[in-house]
Amino acid sequence: MAVNSTPEAPLPVGEVSRLIGGWIDRLGAVWVEGQITQLSRRPGAGVVFLTLRDPSYDISVSVTCFRQVFDDVADVVSEGARVVVLAKPEWYAPRGQLSLRAAEIRPVGVGELLARLEQLKKSLAAEGLFAPERKKPLPFLPQLVGLVCGRASAAERDVLENARHRWPAVRFEVRNVPVQGVHAVPQVVQAVKELDALDDVDVIIVARGGGSVEDLLPFSDEQLVRAVASCRTPVVSAIGHEPDTPLLDYVADLRASTPTDAAKKVVPDVGEEYERVRALRDRARRCVESFLQREERGLAQALARPSIEDPHRMIDERADHVAALADRGRRTLGHLLDRADSELTHTRARVVALSPAATLQRGYAVLQKADGHVVRAPDEVTAEETLRARVAEGEFTVRVDA
Repeated sequence: MAVNSTPEAPLPVGEVSRLIGGWIDRLGAVWVEGQITQLSRRPGAGVVFLTLRDPSYDISVSVTCFRQVFDDVADVVSEGARVVVLAKPEWYAPRGQLSLRAAEIRPVGVGELLARLEQLKKSLAAEGLFAPERKKPLPFLPQLVGLVCGRASAAERDVLENARHRWPAVRFEVRNVPVQGVHAVPQVVQAVKELDALDDVDVIIVARGGGSVEDLLPFSDEQLVRAVASCRTPVVSAIGHEPDTPLLDYVADLRASTPTDAAKKVVPDVGEEYERVRALRDRARRCVESFLQREERGLAQALARPSIEDPHRMIDERADHVAALADRGRRTLGHLLDRADSELTHTRARVVALSPAATLQRGYAVLQKADGHVVRAPDEVTAEETLRARVAEGEFTVRVDA
């Protein structure tokens, strides 16, 4: 419940501490899971001091228990172990410090951890975080590679040496972080986010050497999985060896079996690429040469054709035929003209023979009256009428005698 206070009537520190202690006492005993980061067993002391930490978040809490409580699990519990503790929160007023008083400690076995991971895997898969369509393709030739790994670790050495051996010009942006223990998850997540925020980084490799199931647990943490799923930069998981499959392998855009394998998959080999370019260049040359040879054969075959080899041959062969046709045409036309001329001569002779002019040539004359009518009978004229007489060589007038 809220406590009333004002600047004029503030609460003393002791009162605030007492109230906090009362609220914490009402919480009662709770089961708490965490990882032991510090363990203090002083010889002869009846109390054991532990620090319990949440691996996914930067939060720790002090735990105390009687020696007989810890002795029950002393053979299987040490620093770094995951445990479940039944404890009651306690408030130490003189120092203003919260701690847990453990009444029972249970180690979390590997089988239970694997069962939880399998359940988390199914839950994340149902959300679609492992779907193949979410995978981003890796760049063919990354200019800057982000690397998250342990400081001076074999994984870092394997990635850097193999990548630079394959492509000497490749550059790396390295983030050295703890890769196991309680501090691993938040620092790995922070390193991945920092590299993802850099525009120059083309791909991110998260690498770690082999280890036990407990050592690789940080790379199956839900917080890390979601951080990698939200990256805009392609992420390569290179955790452990071939049999190791933390959840990071499923959400990453590419899984490498080892850190060395990650270097081979991210960076192309300059020698292999040179050989590939040489092979492609030879193939292109062979294709061009084959095309030219095929076209040369086709051109030679075309040039060997009679019409191309001797283009005037067809004209010469047709010239005689054209000349024969021309002579035939001239002869035919000559015959037609001769026959037409003969017919014209005969027709002219008949016309001349039947014409009045021929009659006049024989001494006949044609008499015409003044109005041009031809006189055909004597009674058509009158005495003293003047007529026009037309003969072969001309005409003259005559008068009718009574």
